[in-house]
Order: sequence, then C-alpha cells, then structure tokens
Amino acid sequence: MSDTVTDGPTGVYGPLAGLRVLEMAGLGPAPMAAMLLAEMGADVVRVDRPHPPAFSDVLDRGRRSVVIDLKRPEGPEAVLSLAGRADILIEGFRPGVMERLGLGPEQVHARNPALVYGRMTGWGQHGPRAADAGHDINYIALTGALSATGRAGGPPQIPLNLVGDFGGGALYLVTGVLAALHHARATGEGQVVDAAIVDGVTHLAAMIWAERHHHGWRDERGTNLLDSGTPYYDVYETADGEWFAVGAIEPQFYGRLVELLGLPGWAGRQHDRTHWPEMRAAFAGAFATRSRAQWEVLFAGTDACAAPVLSWTEAVRDPHLRARRTHLRLDDQVVPAPAPRFSRTPSRVARPGGPTDGDRRAVCADWGIAPATDRPV
Repeated sequence: MSDTVTDGPTGVYGPLAGLRVLEMAGLGPAPMAAMLLAEMGADVVRVDRPHPPAFSDVLDRGRRSVVIDLKRPEGPEAVLSLAGRADILIEGFRPGVMERLGLGPEQVHARNPALVYGRMTGWGQHGPRAADAGHDINYIALTGALSATGRAGGPPQIPLNLVGDFGGGALYLVTGVLAALHHARATGEGQVVDAAIVDGVTHLAAMIWAERHHHGWRDERGTNLLDSGTPYYDVYETADGEWFAVGAIEPQFYGRLVELLGLPGWAGRQHDRTHWPEMRAAFAGAFATRSRAQWEVLFAGTDACAAPVLSWTEAVRDPHLRARRTHLRLDDQVVPAPAPRFSRTPSRVARPGGPTDGDRRAVCADWGIAPATDRPV
C-alpha cells in the first residue's frame, strides 16, 4: 500500500511559497500546471464559473475557489482586482476569448504590469488552426509524434494524453511562466507566455529530430532504435502471459542481457540488422520459458536494462517505488507524490479544495481585496 498523507505543520512550504497564481477554470493541461504550482507552494486561486462545465476537473487539488460570472458587468472587474494582486495568471481558452471578456493581456497588464500571463492552448495563439477545437490526439497527430508511435505495419498507437496535454502542454506552461516570473522579478516587466501543445510536443521530440538528421531516423514507425524497431529495445511476453521490457542499448548492457537469457550465441551481434528477426524470435522464446516474477528475480541488480511491465495497481506495490514514496494515499485515493523533490523546500501533496466559491472571504482577505462578499460576483 502507498503511504498515507498526513498534514504537516501549518504555514508556508515549498520553493514557490508566497507566489500568487490566478487560474481561470478549465480542463486538462492548465489545471495540471496549476496543481504543480500549488504542490510547490504557490497560493493558487481558481476563478470558477457559476455553472460547472459538463466534464468535472479531476485535477482540482490544491486550489481555493472563487466563483465569478464573467457575463455580468462586474465580473471582469472582479477578475482584474485579483489579477492586480497576482504574480501569474493562467488561462486555457481559445484565442480571443479573454480579450472579448475584457481580460486579455493588454487589460490585465494595465492593472498589473509585472504579471506573467500564461496562455495554454493546443494549436497556439495564431496560425490557421488557432480557433479550431481539438484534443490531445489531434495535437500530437499534427506534430508527427502520433505517427511515430506504434509497431511496424500496424496503426499509430495512442500514448494516453501524457505526451500532448501534460508533457507538451502543462510542463511547458509551468516552465514558461516560472522563467517569465524570473524576468519579471528582475525587471518589473510582465509578459505573455504562449504555451501551445503542438510547440511543446515538437520540442519534446528534439532528440528524435536530431536523430533524423544525424543517424537516419526513419518516418516508418517500428523501424528505429526506440520504437520497437530493434529486438533489444522492446517488450516480450513471459510464460504467465505478463510482459517484460528490455532496453539494453549500450554494448555492455546488451552483453549482460543475452548472457542472462541464455543466448550466448548472440553476443557481439547486436547491430547485425540482417539477423534481427532471428534475434527477436530468440529473445521471445527465451522470455516465454519463465514467469515475469522469475525473470524479475533473475535480472535484479544485473545492469541488463530489463524491467517488468507493471499495471497501475502493481506499480503502487513495487518495492522501489514504495521506498521512494512515489505514490501516496490521500483520503480514499492513491495520488502521485509531488515531483521533482527539493532538499530545502519540500513540496506537499495538494489536498482537495473545499466547495466551489467556498474560499471567497479568505481569498479577499489574504489578497487584500475589498469588499469581501458572500455571494458570487
């Protein structure tokens, strides 16, 4: 079982303690970015809508909530009042929406010139597709990442929404707003951070683009070093119907792998591409002779770059991840521990917020905004 989260001492925590973030409620990558900032100690206030969207935000931990009706005349002014006391604003609307509400960068920077204005979209703030709807799968499709994911001769495989929404989206938004904040605190100048998933995913693939130029990485999926094209970087079924992952790229690791598989005849033949089909068959045959648990014992501590393929449920029980407390139990659910880890200013798991608009008076008091009312603006 994962370790249970216990509340530590009250007060500030994390490297972003004292940072104020205003989040316009949304779904996906922007909420993930806000949760990351909250777990690193930022005071994140989410501007919620009077009527919740059709899909609930499952990444809403770590925020305080204030409901503001942006369609009412006084709504935008209430947001501007909060933005005037914030360091960072995060929004994930389609381009032009915030401007039409009177809350675009020009209006916000007139109130707070040092504010970092983080914009999270799939397509970006300009370009032929900028106003189009889309989801993770559409964004990674345009970048080439989806085409490259899968086996030779098969269809593209969907890598969850980790590559687009969260890898190329949320993480690049966090990187961007914190970099811009560094500049703002040095100069007093805020700026707009245009975080587009298509840009982030393309940048995440910088190594692949370099491989294309220097080492002839091919467009055909399943034919390259890291996409199952090589037998020594692939997954193999074990005797009990489970799977083992092999990543023995370096010669010394490959040598150890074939030794432990009982295939000494393949030593020194790692890069003999003409015989890779035979090598793959030999590896598959070897893995099929033992259960996943037996292979795990055999490979433990050997530097053969082989690891069991675990389910989400199994990952929580893995000895290494348990030793690192990579998963924690928060109330009745398992949650990932904050990452990365800081030696002097540790982060804290973001707890679920209270009811929508339940923090209005506290936020107004803490952020020095008056008057504090008990009803949504």
